[in-house]
Amino acid sequence: MSPRPDRAVSPVLGSILLVALTVSLAAVVGGTVLSGAVPTEPPPRATLDCRADAASDRVTCVHGGGDRLDVRDLDVHITVDGEPLVHQPPVPFFAARGFHAGPTGPFNSAADSNWSAGESAAVRLAGTNRPGLTSDARVVVTVTAGDHVVVRARATAS
Repeated sequence: MSPRPDRAVSPVLGSILLVALTVSLAAVVGGTVLSGAVPTEPPPRATLDCRADAASDRVTCVHGGGDRLDVRDLDVHITVDGEPLVHQPPVPFFAARGFHAGPTGPFNSAADSNWSAGESAAVRLAGTNRPGLTSDARVVVTVTAGDHVVVRARATAS
């Protein structure tokens, strides 16, 4: 007696479907891992000591320690008495709206963009930027890398 054709096909078809399901599941899991479930490098950490000089309209920050910062990967945001500057420094730069040309240290586009412990970086606000620095103004410098705050430093203008 010969086997019925429908019974011989069923185990083969079942095996093919099981292999296809396994491959599909592996692709979904693998795609999830590759699309962002893998941990990314943590944002840099550093300390800054910032000073604000109302007489010269200068904000200077000294890298106090922690990770070396590549200013090309950073955004710098400055507020004066809780109000953001109209024009924020687009670090690194040489000439930018709202600032005197020639920032110092790694904020200057002609300098090495790596900001290491002990190095200072400074910008000088132009008269076209508001609010201006006044004596006793509270200045906050926030440095971010992507969506992460690297450091927030506070100073009182002298």
